[in-house]
Amino acid sequence: MMALAAGRGPGEPRRVAYLYILPALLVFGLFVLVPLARTAQFSLYEWNGLGAASWAGLENYRAVFTEPQLRGAFVHALVLVVFYAVIPVTLGLLLAAAMSRAVLRGMGFFRVVLFLPQVIPMVVVAIAWRQIYEPNGPLNDVLRFVGLDALARPWLGDYTWALPSVGIVGTWVGTGLCLVLFLAGMSRVPRELYEAARLDGAGPFREFRAITLPSLRGELAVALTLTVIAALKTFDLVYVMTSGGPGTETTVPSYQVYNNAFLLGRVGTATALAVVLTLLLFVATVAINRVGERGQR
Repeated sequence: MMALAAGRGPGEPRRVAYLYILPALLVFGLFVLVPLARTAQFSLYEWNGLGAASWAGLENYRAVFTEPQLRGAFVHALVLVVFYAVIPVTLGLLLAAAMSRAVLRGMGFFRVVLFLPQVIPMVVVAIAWRQIYEPNGPLNDVLRFVGLDALARPWLGDYTWALPSVGIVGTWVGTGLCLVLFLAGMSRVPRELYEAARLDGAGPFREFRAITLPSLRGELAVALTLTVIAALKTFDLVYVMTSGGPGTETTVPSYQVYNNAFLLGRVGTATALAVVLTLLLFVATVAINRVGERGQR
């Protein structure tokens, strides 16, 4: 064995390792990098998807940042980040902390119920919530029943409430995922740490701040990464529930990509929008993971 090892060059083990991952790299390059490069190429042309394309340079990117509808789509996506990421992570932390401290019968049932939205297709979720939000739907019926008739409204047709209504669905879907991640992280925290903190007179809030929260930095990074990505690239909820309406109040970047490419025939603008969205997703993912890694040092 030593003779065989001695006969190998210093870089041979690394070359062998690259051969093992070469098939995966080829598949990744063929199905991810090549389409991404073609998308970036199309973004530099003015093209309707059928006829000849003409060179546009950076004009399509200028349109992404100057046209109010396209620029507003990114603003709407940032609003959805609050509903898809900030609120679910906060609720997931609070629920996980309460569940980890309380010993109740049927806890597994509650976990399954809260995680259930993750396994339901988003189109089914969108159809169900669209019916809930209808003017004569269950939500308005409940409000009228309890005497809050003034609050009843056509939620998805209201210029003020349409986007928050879509966001609440994202909160409902994402909270269960965050809860399961945080419960898994809390199960790895040694019970001795909590016992020592209680002996020192620490209360529940101080235990959470000093022990639980620092122990969940990895899970927090994962939860924020998944939920922020879901918020920025959401399409199915908007497409099924509102189709970007009323007006353009619920348009998001992914919906504008579809709208410009397939309905308006502006393939160059759509691909430029897709490239900007991809870069935004990449920057958000790297930033969240950098913060998570720094906290674990």
